[in-house]
Amino acid sequence: QVQLRESGPGLVKPSQTVSLTCSVSGGSISTLFWYWAWIRQAPGKELEWMGSIDSNGRTSYNPALDSRVSISRDTAKNQFTLLVTSVTPEDTATYYCSKERFRASVMGPRGPGTQVTVSL
Repeated sequence: QVQLRESGPGLVKPSQTVSLTCSVSGGSISTLFWYWAWIRQAPGKELEWMGSIDSNGRTSYNPALDSRVSISRDTAKNQFTLLVTSVTPEDTATYYCSKERFRASVMGPRGPGTQVTVSL
């Protein structure tokens, strides 16, 4: 059974770039027909799909986040990484990585989440 775990800085200042890494065990991120996604949930809001990377390394992003988001992967380490640039307090949320059957889905198994707070 696949297990995912997020890691990241916790606290970042406005305008900085936050980098989060998802470590995957129990399955390869290169396995065909799966998407590996980043999702977040801000206080009082619904889950938001941020983007995903598929088994071939192709990426898709939520248009609402413009060009501030990028996802990459390291198949040797079985990890994938989220970068969010120019963060603001509105980016404060719990960030999750997940394994999805569909490109923009938020229904698959996910890690425990990591809190990111954007503040001075």
